[in-house]
Amino acid sequence: MTDSTTVVVRVPATSANLGPGFDTLGLALRLHDVVTASLTTSPTRVEVEGEGAGELDLGEGHLIVRAMRAAFDWMGAPQPEGVLLRCRNRIPHARGLGSSSAAICAGLLAARALAAGPGRKTSDVLSDGFSDAFADDEVFALAAEMEGHPDNVAPCLAGGLTIAWSEPSGAARMVRLTPHADIRPVALVPVHRLSTEVARGYLPREVPHADAAANAGRAALLVAAMTRIPEPEVLLAATEDRLHQDYRAPAMPATAALVKRLRVIGVPAVVSGAGPTVLAFPTPDTQDLIASEVGNDWHIQPLDVDTDGASAQFPETR
Repeated sequence: MTDSTTVVVRVPATSANLGPGFDTLGLALRLHDVVTASLTTSPTRVEVEGEGAGELDLGEGHLIVRAMRAAFDWMGAPQPEGVLLRCRNRIPHARGLGSSSAAICAGLLAARALAAGPGRKTSDVLSDGFSDAFADDEVFALAAEMEGHPDNVAPCLAGGLTIAWSEPSGAARMVRLTPHADIRPVALVPVHRLSTEVARGYLPREVPHADAAANAGRAALLVAAMTRIPEPEVLLAATEDRLHQDYRAPAMPATAALVKRLRVIGVPAVVSGAGPTVLAFPTPDTQDLIASEVGNDWHIQPLDVDTDGASAQFPETR
């Protein structure tokens, strides 16, 4: 027997850009938030354990709740009187690891599952008098709309390495690839935070044509470098960026300096998302070099690539 009013959603951290893949490339990481969402007849209440505890809205203003409400509206499903959320958060906030994307995806998947019910496909809800149109591609579309960019929500939903883009119509699209098993990223997470809005404010309106051409080549090379047996010198070249990292350096000088130090010693390193986390791709030969370049204000966290993406399951009850 399953509980049809409660669902457990698991969402991975993500790293976008990956150097030259600005607003396009994204990688899912095995660091997860777990959200238990229940429909109630009481006012909405949110409990937070871990990252964000004591800081986040504990009612209707919580991002997961807002995403759930948006999903119910999208489906034409009746809005519940209230929602009870229990959040166990491990993804650092405002560090460039996709915490807001994870929250949005968690809310959308929770609402879809709760509307459909256990053992039913989303299309089955048509018989209940509301839309059957909330398939995976539409979850992605709404997630991208809420986030503002598709490059973080794509790997969160699909797992692996994703290439995301927007059509001239504004529709979000993505392609999912599986990185080679030897790609073992290491997140270097600082104690300080940086909002995406602040980081994006440092970007110029125009960039030199030569820099844009160089990034196009490096982004193509990076896709190849991450999906075949890693070659350190190729991956180092493939992660070179000219479009955003140097422009954003004044907002996160310690991050910029660490990226440069790691690259000088041969470790491919990039700013994760909008920063200030650094994502490195060491080999077994260079793994031990990282610690000597990182100070006490950074947490070194080896992470596997998450190849599954977000999931929603109904708990078993007795």
